Amino acid sequence: MSAAEPEGAPAALAGLRVVDMASLYAGPLIATILGDFGADVVKVEHPRGDDARRWGKARDGVPLWWKVISRNKDLIALDLHKPDDREIARDLCRWADVVIENFRPGRLDSWGMGYEELAADNPGLVMVKVTGFGQTGPYADRPGFGTLAEAFSGFAAITGAADGPPTLPPFGLADGVAALTGAYAALTALRWRDSRPDGRGQVVDLSLYEPLFGILGPQVIEYDQLGILQKRRGNRSPRTAPRNAYRTADDRWVTLSAGTQQIANRIFTAIGRPELADDERFSQPAARSANSELVDGIVADWIAGQRLADVLEAFERAQAPIAPVYETDQIVRDPQYLARETVVSVPDADLGRIRMQNVIPKLSRTPGRIRRTGPAEVDADRDAVLARLNTEQERTTW
Repeated sequence: MSAAEPEGAPAALAGLRVVDMASLYAGPLIATILGDFGADVVKVEHPRGDDARRWGKARDGVPLWWKVISRNKDLIALDLHKPDDREIARDLCRWADVVIENFRPGRLDSWGMGYEELAADNPGLVMVKVTGFGQTGPYADRPGFGTLAEAFSGFAAITGAADGPPTLPPFGLADGVAALTGAYAALTALRWRDSRPDGRGQVVDLSLYEPLFGILGPQVIEYDQLGILQKRRGNRSPRTAPRNAYRTADDRWVTLSAGTQQIANRIFTAIGRPELADDERFSQPAARSANSELVDGIVADWIAGQRLADVLEAFERAQAPIAPVYETDQIVRDPQYLARETVVSVPDADLGRIRMQNVIPKLSRTPGRIRRTGPAEVDADRDAVLARLNTEQERTTW
């Protein structure tokens, strides 16, 4: 939902109560996703401030990524080593439908805040536990971060040039994939809870490496059945050709992938070589893969002789899929991004108007909305959060 849409539009998750006790990226991003669709989110951070405040760039001392990842959240600072602060945290867990945490396994239990203790007061509680390696297994107690998950999952081993080292993504890929997984897992657990007479919640055990491992494709079954290990091939694919990034005559880049024979035939038409569709070296997917160097070279040579605008026009005329390789300055001006408001400008108390990624996906009847950006001040909403708890306790007592 854009900032221009009415604030009174219905929110899909209105009434859902979420406590974000996690730090940095994956756990907090789960809460951000839920908050984007109307959940009431309280962010608990240490009085020194969440580490995400120091992750990435700042402007005039204001952390920029924090503005995004802590949007639609109320902030309270609690030191869980202190008994009084732990009691406030327990009150929040009594209030919540969902609690998200990423402490080492057993840390909350040592403070008397394990799931069994919390569920004794709030049987419907869903707790999402985010760790590097999960709550069980011989590696459960190891510290884990997205970078480690990107290696451990097998992602890095298949990413990069054939003659180069394993390549890590330049952003939090494992954290982001885990956050999306955690959001749907929390909603799945809530759906199950709300469909049963006892209304009991459960624990979501979410590692960082497993969601990324789960979307890597057919590596496991191909190894199991054929003994094949996928190797690094740069931008090429072991399953289709042509597929690569190609430089144009005006030093821009485009990408394409011939995922089906029909698409390959359209690519041949776009580059002025429709006869290649009948060439036995390129007329079937397996043949194209076997001759990937040759077909890739033909496409690359044609694109190298054309300006970007001419390449895109030729492919559009042939209805062959292609995309320019964008940087952010191009993204924020692109008509598709603008039309769908994929990047949105929102007011911010510290920086004026700021642009950030909008809420995705788009729901036709209950769209998400950025109601506020992440407050720069630590403990910014303490009074409001405590007042909310006091109101809830009074209602429960009555």
